[in-house]
Amino acid sequence: MVTALVTGGTGFVGAHVARALTESGDRARVLRRSTSSLAALEGLDVEHAIGDVTEPDSLVEAMRGCEWVFHVAAVADYWRADKTRLFKVNVEGTRNVFTAAEKAGVQRVVFTSSAAAVGFRPDGLPADESVAFSLKPEQFPYGYSKVLAEQEALAAVKRGLEVVIVNPAVVIGPGDVNQISGSIIVEIARGHGLAAPPGSITLIDVRDVAAAHLCAAQVGKPGERYLLGAFNVTALALARTAAEVVGAPPPRFVIPRFVLPPVAAAIGGLRALGLRVAWDSLQIRLSGEKVLFDCHKGWEAFGKPQIDLRRSIRDTYDWYVAHGIIQR
Repeated sequence: MVTALVTGGTGFVGAHVARALTESGDRARVLRRSTSSLAALEGLDVEHAIGDVTEPDSLVEAMRGCEWVFHVAAVADYWRADKTRLFKVNVEGTRNVFTAAEKAGVQRVVFTSSAAAVGFRPDGLPADESVAFSLKPEQFPYGYSKVLAEQEALAAVKRGLEVVIVNPAVVIGPGDVNQISGSIIVEIARGHGLAAPPGSITLIDVRDVAAAHLCAAQVGKPGERYLLGAFNVTALALARTAAEVVGAPPPRFVIPRFVLPPVAAAIGGLRALGLRVAWDSLQIRLSGEKVLFDCHKGWEAFGKPQIDLRRSIRDTYDWYVAHGIIQR
């Protein structure tokens, strides 16, 4: 049995990592703010440590007696977030975690980066871990923040700390209370999925992501990054499958690719004026691209994901219904 601290343990992925730890017989300790909602941890026997990744002193105390740390905390809903806070949490907070882990004598840190830190191949084929971030920092601050955080991880490895990097693709599944990616299912269930963008994405269920985190702590190689994804799917196929599973109208047409750049430009203009918009311009532009990843390295190291797309959509939908977010 090991004791592991989970930063971001009250969030979507972090709560599932805490659950996977308890189900494996290990002891999970969750770092949280005093004001954090505990809804995602309902029914879990976990320890609680009050603190924040932006408060270094709280981290060392939270890690006392821990063999592992899963650093999951991040600002992930980047299109809603203040850019200053984005970098403060995702970069400075990550640096604080590694420094505290060294001081506390932690054996291993699993750092939850993102597939957003990986670049695109010029030939359009799925990118693997060797492909460097290829967008301009100002185009995609979230992805760039994860690039900088990975640099902090590699610096910590050079100092002697065992850090394994995992890079989840688009994560769906039950418990996405903030609708980071679950909004796809919510909007389709509400009948708003009558048109699909022309692009493709890589998806994975959150429970497979959590299982991969535990494997990374056990067998991952320090300094290595591992993309986590289960299946590559077009936006149209995803929308059709989700509509069939939840009993909603299927998409009627694919949005022409030429429509996306002017829409993205308009959204960028509205945001520049300080207006709140549900999406950001990069999301619109990328919705027409093949944002795909080759995850075989992670499969070979941690095993293939076990949850198929239909089950993941069904469980996500059922969770949202059970919590009153959508009506059946």
